[in-house]
Amino acid sequence: MKLLMIYCDKFAFSPTTRTLEEFEEVTEGNVFESALVAFIHAEEKDMEDIKGTETKMVKNLKWAAKKNNTRYVILHSFAHLSESKANPHFTKELFDRVEARMKNADYKCDQTPFGYFLDLQVQAPGVSQARIFKSF
Repeated sequence: MKLLMIYCDKFAFSPTTRTLEEFEEVTEGNVFESALVAFIHAEEKDMEDIKGTETKMVKNLKWAAKKNNTRYVILHSFAHLSESKANPHFTKELFDRVEARMKNADYKCDQTPFGYFLDLQVQAPGVSQARIFKSF
């Protein structure tokens, strides 16, 4: 698992190219404010222990959100941080499980469209805790 977390004053996306037809079709973009955006790359080894990967991911997201004084987390699939890649269906299931756990812990949590290339706008403050990378 590679997890790049960026606190954003503003994060926006609009879908441009659908890359995985089997996932939900999305035509509209969205804008988020004061959120921790997690650029997530699930690796093949993560498929051996979805529960353990899920738990580590949730703990890291909560920790980084607390460091940035937010309870809003955006999950974004970003399969460009490692050469090893998990199956897309595994990754989507992991995202759904993490989103449910974050919401259960009183965090607001959303996902960017899965299976799309997106135009992104990232507005992030220049402070050290606004950018955190974890690998596990």
